[in-house]
Amino acid sequence: MTGTGSEKPGANKTRPALAEPAAGPARAQFEALTADMMPGDYSVSLDAYRRGGTDTFLAKPPEGLAGQPMRGFEPTYVNIVDYIVRITHRIWEEKDIGYIYDTYSHDCKVWDDFGLQYGRDKIVADTVHTNNAFPDIRLVADEVIWAGDETTGFHTSHRTKIIGTNTGFSRFGAPTGKRVQLWCIANCVARDNEIFNEHVIYDTAGLLQQLGFDVVETARKFSRDIGSLPANFMASEPKRLEGQGKPATIEIPDPASGDVDSFVRAAFHTVWNRRNFGAIDRIYSPQVVMQGSTGRVYRGTGQLRSFCLSIMAMFPDLSLSVDDVYWMGNAAEGYLVSIRWSALGTHRGNGPYGEPTGREVHLWGINQWILEDGQVQKEWMMFNEFGVLMQLCK
Repeated sequence: MTGTGSEKPGANKTRPALAEPAAGPARAQFEALTADMMPGDYSVSLDAYRRGGTDTFLAKPPEGLAGQPMRGFEPTYVNIVDYIVRITHRIWEEKDIGYIYDTYSHDCKVWDDFGLQYGRDKIVADTVHTNNAFPDIRLVADEVIWAGDETTGFHTSHRTKIIGTNTGFSRFGAPTGKRVQLWCIANCVARDNEIFNEHVIYDTAGLLQQLGFDVVETARKFSRDIGSLPANFMASEPKRLEGQGKPATIEIPDPASGDVDSFVRAAFHTVWNRRNFGAIDRIYSPQVVMQGSTGRVYRGTGQLRSFCLSIMAMFPDLSLSVDDVYWMGNAAEGYLVSIRWSALGTHRGNGPYGEPTGREVHLWGINQWILEDGQVQKEWMMFNEFGVLMQLCK
């Protein structure tokens, strides 16, 4: 496989039943997850949900699935994976775009290539626009990583393959008639049947390439039309150095201990902030496959290391923060991990983004890992590449 499927770690192993989280009073504020809110197996998963064929998968409430407490959600949804998959199908493929009014809060916050946007009316408008540009659009669910509960909120990382034909006008120009396929990862937080927080990464640069547009010129046009871009593409300020000190050395723990959070944060810090690219051989399997933005596919730690070096060469002062981590699974079966990160760097080096501009750039992205036998076996990495180009072209 090259990362285009949704195989699970430990797929042939016996999985124990998932303990249901305790119910509690609904809360209006956003709450962080704790380690005990991570599902310890795959009884509520996309693999389990797929059993029974397409009609069961999409068209009606599935039967025989593990349920979980879903207070405040429409009773038709059996669990959070069922909710995410079927609302996406209903909105995008059944064209019930108005269902967004029932499944997004009026004041929801959405981060994408263009920065932070507020309100479900903007989501409705953008969904109408995309359906007009690609009337035959399909969003094929490839993975849903989840954590949380009905009280704190369900956190979901939904990876999809978007497929469609550009037969309508889009924000990028006139119809091209071209067929496109691109990845998208949407990290959402939902409670009481409504998504109220979303970070979504579309492979916008890859989309433009497939449509035949010049990506850099399009980025320059959008940057000119928008004016100054939103300053905050990030959820936190990256921290790499204390004054004139050196980056901290953080031991990378064995994920078999169950401390996935520490493994992720130490791995990202060691590679990106400590600049220890040799540690990639410790973190990743020699046969790792990474699917990246703009159609990139890297096989093996050597190619993955070259990609990391190319980013660092363009932004030599890059500092990175891990903003959100959650996961499913256990040491015996392996883990599915969702990681949201943000970074800040100055464009002072040569690379695929052209001659150095000296401009400060915010990057942010979402990674998904299959973590087995103490190493990352597969990775999907999406970041705001079109947003980066807009910042460099402003």
